[in-house]
Amino acid sequence: MSGKVYLVGAGPGSADLLTVRAVRLLGEADVVFHDALVEREVLALAPHAEKIAVGKRCGRHATTQLFINKRLADAARRHGVVVRLKGGDPMLFGRAHEEISYLRSKGVAVEVVPGVTAALGAAASLGVSLTRRGVARSVVFATPRVGEGEPASQWVQAVVRADTAALYMASHEAAAVRDALLAAGMPGCTPAVIAAAVSLVEEQRFSGTLAELPRLAERVAGAPALLLLGEVLAEAQAALAGEARTARAASQSR
Repeated sequence: MSGKVYLVGAGPGSADLLTVRAVRLLGEADVVFHDALVEREVLALAPHAEKIAVGKRCGRHATTQLFINKRLADAARRHGVVVRLKGGDPMLFGRAHEEISYLRSKGVAVEVVPGVTAALGAAASLGVSLTRRGVARSVVFATPRVGEGEPASQWVQAVVRADTAALYMASHEAAAVRDALLAAGMPGCTPAVIAAAVSLVEEQRFSGTLAELPRLAERVAGAPALLLLGEVLAEAQAALAGEARTARAASQSR
């Protein structure tokens, strides 16, 4: 194998949140295999590379994982710098393990370049620390989604036991998420925030409670979104509610 595959985190959206190493590698890349949600301004950082979309979105597979693995290995035979660009961080809900294992089995050199995951991007945007002395000493990143043929997940127990939770790929299942957490004992008044298009100009953030999750999810109009739960969000809950009241008053005064 003459080339090397770099699994690069594209962050939550905005190009200026990429690491310096990620930007350098995109500039050197011969070919970039990118997820569906990677922004154009991020892809523009790879002006000389062939760009190939291999993303999966909302459970609809544009390209199967096995085929992606094979294409990465084939590209490494023909090119020196192959970038696999993944939204957020490659090592969190990005199926990086499958790609790394396959490439290593074929003798392909692999390097991972971390990225800012959506939960941390949302926390920064909200100005809310996911941990707080005396309030939150544990954070869980979880998803309710389970692949076909996979064993049942213990995400509910993990979320209920944590002080703060970030739920990925969950907004389309908001009612089921709410019902499962309520049944497991999480209070319906637990502060909740749904964030979509994190770090981008069109970012949306809606606050409420666990009991109101389905209503909040409807407001992001089907866009991929992150669910945040926990007492650390109480201040953000109040601030966002105030922003919404101000926006409504300004609209009515026009």
